[in-house]
Amino acid sequence: MQERLALLKNQALKAIAGACSIVELEELRVRYLGRKAGALTEVLRSLKDLDDAEKRSVGQAANVVKNELTDAFSKRLADLDTQSAKAGIDLTLPGRRRFIGSKHPLTIVTDRIVDIFTGMGFEEILGPEVESEWYNFEALNIPEGHPARGEMFGNFYLPGGLLLRSHTSPVQIRVMEKRKPPVRVIAPGRVYRRDAFDASHSPAFYQAEGLYVDEDVSLADLKGTLEVFSQEMFGTDIRTRFSPSYFPFTEPSAELSISCVICGGKGCSVCSHTGWLEILGCGMVHPQVLRNVGYDPEKFTGFAFGMGIERVAMIHYRIDDIRHFYSNDIRFLSQFREAW
Repeated sequence: MQERLALLKNQALKAIAGACSIVELEELRVRYLGRKAGALTEVLRSLKDLDDAEKRSVGQAANVVKNELTDAFSKRLADLDTQSAKAGIDLTLPGRRRFIGSKHPLTIVTDRIVDIFTGMGFEEILGPEVESEWYNFEALNIPEGHPARGEMFGNFYLPGGLLLRSHTSPVQIRVMEKRKPPVRVIAPGRVYRRDAFDASHSPAFYQAEGLYVDEDVSLADLKGTLEVFSQEMFGTDIRTRFSPSYFPFTEPSAELSISCVICGGKGCSVCSHTGWLEILGCGMVHPQVLRNVGYDPEKFTGFAFGMGIERVAMIHYRIDDIRHFYSNDIRFLSQFREAW
């Protein structure tokens, strides 16, 4: 029996080494180790006819042979897998360049805006996209029936008195309700308005809202902060201009414009030949907004500002159609890398 095992092992090892395919190797495995009719299985079944001493020695030898053959099958299978993989590769062909992904341009610009303001001591804060009318309007000095509620915002209403937020200003209210001054935050996020989807509008877009409240915060602080932001974002040669405006939640209110990045302020079609590009709205926090969150407007003052991230990105990258950001055209999106 021992001689039979040795002969079986040598035959099997030779056959395994000569197997030229995975299919052939599987046939050999079944022939030698198959549970029903494998040659080694037949040897193990014959142990019942041997006496106890021989049964023990032959059984041990059979198990050793089984382990050796199992290892041989595994190694040969790995070799055949490697050969099969190499057979499908033409090593004379030039290599393929790997596609390296990049951040979306709006993500790049958002991160840059946040980096600039956190560098000035602001803290990044996020808020929910589904809001109540209190946070979206009333706490921001836009009571029911206020003209700005319909003229400035086209809203997506939901059941239960909720709506998709139409600006990121509700984050200001949520922060001030939970914290005492000083408060200095920057809040980026997505907002929703019933705007047409055209070259300059989108029903879903991104904003970044800033807020600073403390004792003795002045309009000069607002002006200095936004001038630093403008130069960090668009270059040190950029000039800024503040123009009077109106927002229900700030008083006084203003719009910030920068000198046109295309013509340098000389006048072109991009800036409508004015030499200026409006980039954000801002102002001093309205005293009623401070009262709504429990702040004493006689003691605390603050400023707020909000900008459309798509608009900042369009100016920075010289893009003339907001729809490019949402086209998912890889040819467009693959052009952008973090440039700062």
